[in-house]
Amino acid sequence: MALRSPILNVMANAALKASRGLLRDFGEVEQLQVSVKGPGEFVSTADLKAERTLKAELTRARPGYGLLFEEGGAEAGSDPRHRWIVDPLDGTTNFLHGIPHFAISIALERDGEIVAGLIYDPVRDEMYSAEKGLGAFVNDRRLRVSARRQLADAVIGTGMPFGERGDHPTYLATLSAVMTATSGVRRMGAAALDLAYVAAGRFDGFWEFGLLPWDIAAGLLLVREAGGYVSDLSGGHMMMTSGDVLAANDHLHLPLAALIREALRSGGTPSRAAPPQAKAEQRRTTAR
Repeated sequence: MALRSPILNVMANAALKASRGLLRDFGEVEQLQVSVKGPGEFVSTADLKAERTLKAELTRARPGYGLLFEEGGAEAGSDPRHRWIVDPLDGTTNFLHGIPHFAISIALERDGEIVAGLIYDPVRDEMYSAEKGLGAFVNDRRLRVSARRQLADAVIGTGMPFGERGDHPTYLATLSAVMTATSGVRRMGAAALDLAYVAAGRFDGFWEFGLLPWDIAAGLLLVREAGGYVSDLSGGHMMMTSGDVLAANDHLHLPLAALIREALRSGGTPSRAAPPQAKAEQRRTTAR
């Protein structure tokens, strides 16, 4: 059995405690109170309860660390080097529709770098975890990205814009290109789990536009520690700022990136109602 470090134990215990409430509410999903959070976005009582539990557990274990939560926004801590980045319920729409594909995502940032990440799928009881330089695991099993070398053999995950969000024609151009070149595309509705699936070799790659830090922080580290490559769509490392993510193994990352960039040149540049960082800042300001 892989031994967890003290910091991963803190993260795992917090996720397990929050997951109990999520599973109870998932069993009674039709009874949940749901309020509109934005176009096509919802926040449930389960989401808010999970966030309160995670905040209490993480703060109790590491009281000086800063916080960045999806619903609660940012809070500075007495320790300026460390910050938790947390999505208490990634896949909220799946959850609210009774689709058993959602997760808790927790990352630890130190001096601006993600050094530990944990994604927990409570329905399947799969806990993905990674620390910088120490590898990635699901429960007791070491993770490695897939070894496929040809796009034609690959299954690629993605996230699609919905409602008024995103540039639909541009996204459809990239989707068409990837559909044509690969063995299949999957849209599962939970970006954290999509990245965990890349780390586990279930997906051979993943791309999405306009994500927020809590969607991807833990998953980016998982993919890297499982031997994969992650970048923004220009090949740089501004994923946490731009929100645009491309992840794959070392054989497929470059050809997949070239395919998507060519589709973007043909179809235009992704546009958003507000850039991810602006939306995150708006939420942090509201929380204060």
